[in-house]
Amino acid sequence: MIQERLDQARSFGCETIDLREEGEMADKVEQITGLREVDAFVDCVGFEAHGCGCDHGKEAPATVLNSAMELTRAGGQIGIPGLYVTDDPGAVDEAARTGALSMRFGLGWAKSHSFHTGQCPVMSYHRQLMQAILFDKIEIAKAVNVQMIGLDDAPKGYADFDGGAAKKFVIDPHSMVS
Repeated sequence: MIQERLDQARSFGCETIDLREEGEMADKVEQITGLREVDAFVDCVGFEAHGCGCDHGKEAPATVLNSAMELTRAGGQIGIPGLYVTDDPGAVDEAARTGALSMRFGLGWAKSHSFHTGQCPVMSYHRQLMQAILFDKIEIAKAVNVQMIGLDDAPKGYADFDGGAAKKFVIDPHSMVS
């Protein structure tokens, strides 16, 4: 829902959907893929998700998971590295404060989805990722828009990140990286 992030994703070949726009998510996916469903869905947002369209400013922690189950084909896979917590004192309602979300889990069960939760299983793909980086197949720093900052700039970097900046800030406390 942040134009700068959409632009950054498009800069290295991603197709994007602006969730601030009204309309059904399946219609938006169909415009890109020609199908109304996907084989796999990855939730990289987590418990701080917001609603789409006219509700885009309101916290809706289960919205990504419900969208995942709606948009993923039967037998598809849903990856959930997006962070979900057991306690969130600032949550939108009492249930969400304890990590209890209003999800349509029955839909996921009926469609025989495979759910993969927790941190990304980096150890299962880190060697291939390293090789791709070493042999210039991918440019991770460019894709995530890395910006080196000094330790004195860390508070501003955190504030910018929390504000939705399309950057990954790497703190170089001793100015050792050229």
